[in-house]
Amino acid sequence: MIPSLDELIERSHVVSLPMRVKFRGITTREALLIEGPAGWGEFSPFKEYEPAEAANWLACGIEMAYQGPPLALRDTVEVNATIPAVAPEMVPELLERFPSCMTVKVKVAEKGHTLDMDRTRVEAVRAARPGVKVRIDANTGWSVDQAEEAAKTFGPLDYLEQPCATLAELKELRTRLIRQGIFQRIAADESIRKADDPFRVLEARAADVGVVKAAPLGGVRRLLQVASHLRKHGMDVTVSSALDTAVGLSAGIAAVAALPTHDDDDLIAVPPAPAGLGTGSLFLEDVAPARELVDGHLSADPVAPDPARLAELRADQDTRQWWIDRLRATHAELARRNN
Repeated sequence: MIPSLDELIERSHVVSLPMRVKFRGITTREALLIEGPAGWGEFSPFKEYEPAEAANWLACGIEMAYQGPPLALRDTVEVNATIPAVAPEMVPELLERFPSCMTVKVKVAEKGHTLDMDRTRVEAVRAARPGVKVRIDANTGWSVDQAEEAAKTFGPLDYLEQPCATLAELKELRTRLIRQGIFQRIAADESIRKADDPFRVLEARAADVGVVKAAPLGGVRRLLQVASHLRKHGMDVTVSSALDTAVGLSAGIAAVAALPTHDDDDLIAVPPAPAGLGTGSLFLEDVAPARELVDGHLSADPVAPDPARLAELRADQDTRQWWIDRLRATHAELARRNN
């Protein structure tokens, strides 16, 4: 059962968070936060998402606000640093905001950027933090040919995330690299979170790693189900965020905290991979104090917004009304699904 629309509106707080650097083409991140009986939830699908896609985000927000997180198996979670598509000279300063993180995800394939620009950014990351493990995220920005060239350009990577848009392209890229003796793991993000069936990537053998996010999948418990199925069929899993506020990040952190270890080829229990949940440092202001990074790990304790920060970051009336209208349309879609 989902709460009534009137109840959700009554419990809603709409905020606008200024960002430190442009990310996904935006400089302000808006979100609707739900103050529920079991905690706080977040509804913040990107503005281009229609109700059919946004409904999963609302389901996740309702889950956290009305059910709370599942049982945690660990007190802290390891995270990766995230470097947007910035100029190389900005990389050292941004990395300082991720102390002790030895896995770094670098955004590439930004519109108007060349492969040379992306390579220079990755080189700046390696120079600023020697020994770091690098992931690059193209957000579907390349053709198969471009992605193949990129795989040969960047040197050793943890994985190449969603280099192409379709499963067929991912499979073609993976096949080409294998035939050339290039060991490069391919990770699927959009091909899981934006798909009607998140397991089609398995059937297509299009990726080695699944990037899973609580909000796009419909909640923490659904994420754990998807992650378990992917792992059983030989795919590694990375939990990530969708540029969430401190409230939304709590859902992702709760998922990693509840994710069981899995046995590697030598039957050694392996903890969850470093998660893409350190994105709070991309905001100038957030609704709760930042979790302290200690040895590359964040506390898994739940957080609640600070009332003073909520007031300071409250969106203007027009923005609030836009999100309430969006909540209304998405609530109707979610109710339709549940009937």
